[in-house]
Amino acid sequence: MSHLHRYWDDAEQSIWLDNIRRDWLDDGTLAQYVADGVRGVTSNPAIFAKALTASDVYNEAISHLATSDAEEAFEILAVADVQRACDVLRPVFDSSREEFARGERPYSDGYVSLEVSPRLAHDSQGTIDAAVRLWKSVARPNLMIKIPATTAGLPAITAVLAEGINVNVTLIFSLDRYREVLEAYTAGVSAAIAQGNRVGDIASVASFFVSRVDAAIDARLGAGHPLFGKSAIAQVAAAYQLFSEWSQRSDVAEFLAQGAQVQRPLWASTSTKNPDFPPLLYVDSIAISSTVNTVPDATLDIAREKGDPSHSVLVPGRIEALVDVLAELSAAGINLSEITDTLEYEGVNAFVTSYEELLATVASHLT
Repeated sequence: MSHLHRYWDDAEQSIWLDNIRRDWLDDGTLAQYVADGVRGVTSNPAIFAKALTASDVYNEAISHLATSDAEEAFEILAVADVQRACDVLRPVFDSSREEFARGERPYSDGYVSLEVSPRLAHDSQGTIDAAVRLWKSVARPNLMIKIPATTAGLPAITAVLAEGINVNVTLIFSLDRYREVLEAYTAGVSAAIAQGNRVGDIASVASFFVSRVDAAIDARLGAGHPLFGKSAIAQVAAAYQLFSEWSQRSDVAEFLAQGAQVQRPLWASTSTKNPDFPPLLYVDSIAISSTVNTVPDATLDIAREKGDPSHSVLVPGRIEALVDVLAELSAAGINLSEITDTLEYEGVNAFVTSYEELLATVASHLT
């Protein structure tokens, strides 16, 4: 039996697959992942770029598209793939909606994420327009629109949620930014209620990036430092504390009482960048209820065989000690805000680069 079920059964954490490929939709690979315990799918420009260049499965479809515009062509391909993935995840979504309706959990599951163009990372209105267009194009209730947590992305997140559209907030690297994301969600749901939208249908996750934090800080600390390899999980623990405190606020309790969902933290970038680290360091160690972990397929396959959420360090009595590491980093001369700001900047730029490479690949196959 797949070990992936243990994360949900034992820790009440959803494991999502951080990859989407058309051949997996064709040959049943995605369906098998879902049967093995995957409860959602995320995608980004880098993932689609890799899928398009890894095989020729898209070449014929591209050549038959009635457009010469590479960005329009990509969107057609991506929408089709995401629609099919949403359909594969629909049983998970329907089951979780029933659990939500019964009051068993304050969220629903079974979503597939599609990101707006990275070119729009600093364009609020452009992001809103793209999110609405993609939402209508995919036309599936278990779609999530990915929007980066940039300064321009925050008001777009609020506006899109207010329209009743599910949002996966991505590229969160710092605790300060995460606080802003929680406020953007609160404002969006409150606006949706004011506009008379069905808030119980609005789902959201906040994607907090993990491994890149360790990679950046460890490069400054050096392998022999006592804090080496501890920064990322410390931030995860602090983020979960923020989520728990937010969930208990009176204004949040008020809109939850009106049928809204909580915005779950999602641990992203959970493959290890350091080959000396255990491959499931950012999977087993950060399993905790009311969260999501989106896992690249190579790491997911290891978790499917060996995953054990009982190794989680996010347990009462240990979370506070983990958070204390952040103060120790400051005492060690690490400017965490400077590092996380740089990671956000680099993350946005990396997605733009992948997107441009993707469009170039699509353009080369257009007739």
